[in-house]
Amino acid sequence: MLHTVLRSPHPTAKAWARYAILLTSSILLLSAWAAPRAQGELLVYSILQEQDAEVLTRLFREQTGIDVQTIRASGGEMVARVMAERGAPRADVVLGGASNLHITMANEGVLAPYVSPASDYLEGATRDPEGYWTGFYLTALGIGINEERFRQQYGDRELPVTWEDLLDPAFAGEIVMTDPIASSTAYLFLQTQLQRLGWDAGWEYLEQLAPLVGQFPTSGSAPPRMVGTGEYTLGVAFVHSLSGTIDQGFPVSLVVPPGTGGEAGSVSIIAGGPNPENAQRFVDFMMSVEAQQVFTDQSFTTPLHPDVNLPSAAIPRASIDMIDFDAALAGEQREETLRRWEATLD
Repeated sequence: MLHTVLRSPHPTAKAWARYAILLTSSILLLSAWAAPRAQGELLVYSILQEQDAEVLTRLFREQTGIDVQTIRASGGEMVARVMAERGAPRADVVLGGASNLHITMANEGVLAPYVSPASDYLEGATRDPEGYWTGFYLTALGIGINEERFRQQYGDRELPVTWEDLLDPAFAGEIVMTDPIASSTAYLFLQTQLQRLGWDAGWEYLEQLAPLVGQFPTSGSAPPRMVGTGEYTLGVAFVHSLSGTIDQGFPVSLVVPPGTGGEAGSVSIIAGGPNPENAQRFVDFMMSVEAQQVFTDQSFTTPLHPDVNLPSAAIPRASIDMIDFDAALAGEQREETLRRWEATLD
């Protein structure tokens, strides 16, 4: 099977305790938004990077006159936050993050269905047929490699190009990936291995990999940055995040292993939010060519609208060898998977 390489030109009890921390921080951060807001406003909970969300909310504001405010958090924290607000939500929309996160929230009854009339071009697993979430970009996982650090550590050795290559004991302490409890990126990685190899063989793989990882930061943007600056040799991250690191001129190679995982990065409406009509307008907006073009130009993601032009730094969907990822299964297995992952680290 082929792989894609781009180079730069230059819960256990511990798991539940961490969930409690996420819930507590969510409640504290939300206290500032207790006051009711006007009909001409929209509060977006964003899992996207701040600069990526900003280009979207700015364009939406220009097109509609609606005052948009954004609160940013990682995927795991955002799920905890929306759940903590059950029955008295303060926000209207959840923006970004892999579809399995939105499936988890939909299964818990905290999302409202809305089928946008502007989403007719979406197919298959890129939207929920009942409208609980709607995709607007493709996520896929890759391996970032700091070539300078790699050559210093390993000489003329060939770069790792498969997921199995990461299991080499020589890479102990040289790998960085995010914390699956906090980050949708790392949870997608866990599910990719479990679905690619099967449940038992997938856990054998993850149990071998875990002790080789030097750090588990909470933000999905951390591994590309830490690999780019040479803190680590290898990092597991979203392809678009690594592409952005390469575009900034860091000495990073991007490998997209065969059999990688990916999902539709999605948008959803929070059930009972204060501005449901504005939330629907925002979902319609996210389905547009204009919204997905500015987002793709900023983030290097692969858009789902067929008329959006792909930036040169982004990787076309056709060149990525992806498994048939079951996002619904990933959402259903989230609690069990994270509990076992915590047990693996213990």
